[in-house]
Amino acid sequence: MSYKDIQIVDCVRDAIQALDRHIPVQQKIDYINLLLSSNAFACLDVGSFVSPKAVPQMADTASVIAGLQKTNDTKLSVIVANERGVKEALEYDQIDYLGYPFSISETFQQRNTHSSISESFELVKAMQDLTAASNKEMLLYISMAFGNPYDDPWHADLVLDWIQQLQDFGINNFSIADTTAEATTSSITEVFSLVNQHFPDLNPGIHLHSRPENALAKIDAAYDAGCRRFEGAILGYGGCPFAQDNLVGNMPTELLLRRFEKSSIEELQPIITAFQELVKPTISHQ
Repeated sequence: MSYKDIQIVDCVRDAIQALDRHIPVQQKIDYINLLLSSNAFACLDVGSFVSPKAVPQMADTASVIAGLQKTNDTKLSVIVANERGVKEALEYDQIDYLGYPFSISETFQQRNTHSSISESFELVKAMQDLTAASNKEMLLYISMAFGNPYDDPWHADLVLDWIQQLQDFGINNFSIADTTAEATTSSITEVFSLVNQHFPDLNPGIHLHSRPENALAKIDAAYDAGCRRFEGAILGYGGCPFAQDNLVGNMPTELLLRRFEKSSIEELQPIITAFQELVKPTISHQ
């Protein structure tokens, strides 16, 4: 079977942003350049332009981006949380996508961005206006797309409704995100099948969290439902801070690469070793 249409995204930012020890800028640059040189990824999520008080690990994103060497078609994305962050990100030619976490759970939107869903929607409009005049694109993470632990209303059609509203003002890049590891294989099948049915030209990605024993089944459920763009983190690092289960992590990038025959174990080993060095002081606690 050919998997030429599969795109893999590695979320370096998501993997390291919560680490207590600050990773030196040059070490981050060297690691991300290693990922870039592998030519195994459609996109790398490399940083964020948000408050350094909120995410100290990402305070040096501008310096990291300045040191990156793009020698192939791999795209780079960053997270932004407001118009100021958009304006900062727009200054860097290397950046392709500006990501924003748009929750369809009111409780999580308030916790994550200190704004309501309606306020967040208006903010996205303003950010899209700023971005549209550049050669970059907005990327919307539809978070809590498979349910939420807050008893907020959820059903699969909510995902469709919000994608439609966001697409109406020009956004065409989406990642369907399982923010608190609520997704099951059946809900993945339901949501992604509906999204592909109603938006056949979008090619949205999927960002899943999982315990190790369920990871491959979730990947296969998404693939069978038509997903062709998968996000992960090396060794499943980063986890889900709201899952209340320290065995729940990001989808391991190496599992995705092997599953879709993008890299062999031998080709992956230098990346895994480099990542282990990147997080070495804290890796025993994950």
